[in-house]
Amino acid sequence: MTTNQRQKLEYWQDKLTSYENAFAPEVEKMDRREEIYRGRSRIDQLVDGDVVRSTPHVRNIAAELIEAQVDANIPQPKVTALRRKDEHLACLIEDMLRNKLDQLPMEILNDQMERTVPIQGGGLFVLEWDSARPAPGGMGQSVVSVVHPKQLAPQPGVTGDLWEMDDFILKLPQTKSFIRRRYGVELPDAGEEEPDVRGGDASPSDQLVTQYAAYYKNDQGGIGLFSWVEDTILADLEDCQGRILCRCRDCGAVQPGDRLPQEEDDEDGDEPACRCPMCGGRMETVLEEYQELWLPVRRSDGSVIPGADPITGQPNLIPYYKPDIFPVFLQKSVSVYGQLLGESDVDKVADQQNTINRLEKSIIDQLLASGSYITLPPDPSIRVDTGVAKAIRLKNVADRNYLGVYDLKCDVEQPLAYMDYVYQEARDLVGITDSYQGRKDATATSGVAKEFAANQTAGRLQSKRVMKNACWARLFEALFKFELAYADERRPVIGRDENGEPVDEEWNRWDFLEQEEDGAYRWNDRFLFSCDSAQALAADRTAMWQETQAYFTAGAFGDPTLPETRLLFWRKMEQLHYPGASQTKQALLRQQTAPAIEMKGVQTQ
Repeated sequence: MTTNQRQKLEYWQDKLTSYENAFAPEVEKMDRREEIYRGRSRIDQLVDGDVVRSTPHVRNIAAELIEAQVDANIPQPKVTALRRKDEHLACLIEDMLRNKLDQLPMEILNDQMERTVPIQGGGLFVLEWDSARPAPGGMGQSVVSVVHPKQLAPQPGVTGDLWEMDDFILKLPQTKSFIRRRYGVELPDAGEEEPDVRGGDASPSDQLVTQYAAYYKNDQGGIGLFSWVEDTILADLEDCQGRILCRCRDCGAVQPGDRLPQEEDDEDGDEPACRCPMCGGRMETVLEEYQELWLPVRRSDGSVIPGADPITGQPNLIPYYKPDIFPVFLQKSVSVYGQLLGESDVDKVADQQNTINRLEKSIIDQLLASGSYITLPPDPSIRVDTGVAKAIRLKNVADRNYLGVYDLKCDVEQPLAYMDYVYQEARDLVGITDSYQGRKDATATSGVAKEFAANQTAGRLQSKRVMKNACWARLFEALFKFELAYADERRPVIGRDENGEPVDEEWNRWDFLEQEEDGAYRWNDRFLFSCDSAQALAADRTAMWQETQAYFTAGAFGDPTLPETRLLFWRKMEQLHYPGASQTKQALLRQQTAPAIEMKGVQTQ
């Protein structure tokens, strides 16, 4: 390790310590929230002198209210072109993003975020490009993962968003084999420095290490990355989203892949050198600003981007596209002024959860203390057996006055009533009603009233959905930019035509390259990204089936008795994934094509 590398490592290690100390109070809150969500039995003191500190039974209202809000639906992308001529590209981007959502484990990631965000007030998506991962049509594809806010060490004082920060650090638990495959670094003696970022009561593992990844803005407006494990540097990239190639300084040959060839001792003996497999010269990692285009490239519309100049013989220089965005996206629950993370639902109901725990303990104690008590003479003789009648032998008749049975009953109506009040208070704070939880709602007597009550609740929770869609929209934009920057090969995309039939499309990044009036080339990324507002209605397939059938019966598709109208209806039902719709549509198509085939046969005869 050189002196400069050592100084950089110490610089970022000192920053990590400073950032962790500033963020420590928030991390303590996170641990308390996780405790409550998992059903903490400890009771905080309600009144002075109360010696009760735990309960054997927990009614976990915090988990109940959070689970009631879980939305398993994946937001769908909506791309808007800023120019009319780019509308076909916007449709292609939408289809590409939908394919990406099917390829990536977004259902699993969304399920994790649906609990992490309301518990902690926020969660993080991390987007990376793995150039060694095979993809349809080429090598390299996007990788999305979820990071708990406990794994974040943000810049102190910045409470708006991650993009407003100069830098921040992520703490990532990784296996040693992953570090070896990804960075080519062996860490046989390294240990896991922060096992607690894995959550729960995790203990250190000899198979894991804690990787620190510091993202920062460089002086040119790009994104830099410095990553390390203990005192070993894994990556030091001033511009981690630029094209970094391994090029021979003697012959100019480029090493394929993202790793240097095997290192050998340098002729000076100072540090190892990587040798070119072509000429034996020294390989160096260089940041390439332009791609040398020697041969012409054809766009999807048939137009051609010229290659080398036939007169000068110089290649056509095309600038590499760079996203220049932080690849980490914060999803907040509800925005709160002065807080980086949003408002936690667990914090809202923490007092109510503690009160219910104390009442549960009180009710249990009263129930266990109640029962039947028997009074007997001083020295009775009682026969104990399995018979129905029990014999008590008394010494004299006067001892009969000692016999008696007393039932001690506890009155738990008052604490139960207060528990219901506290529970309703917690639901009001979060915005949950019986209709939203799927319970019987005595206040709504008709279907319309129940729907109205559910919509009112949905309106109160609308802010959370807006924040979720905002985060996903930024993720969609980043997925597009990463694909535009690093997917060099043409890649297949499945889309839909106007009839809803699957069509084969092609992702060709050269379609987004434009030449300005001055002759310079520029990549077209002028698109707006959002989430499809019709997604919530489309998620309720039963309602969509019923509504589509009502439109068909009313004649909105045309005359219901005509074959083409029925075909249009079943195409729409197939798009809505109605069971058996595809087979019905194919049968209608065969019915329409059979007469045409017979007529053609008659004409041939």
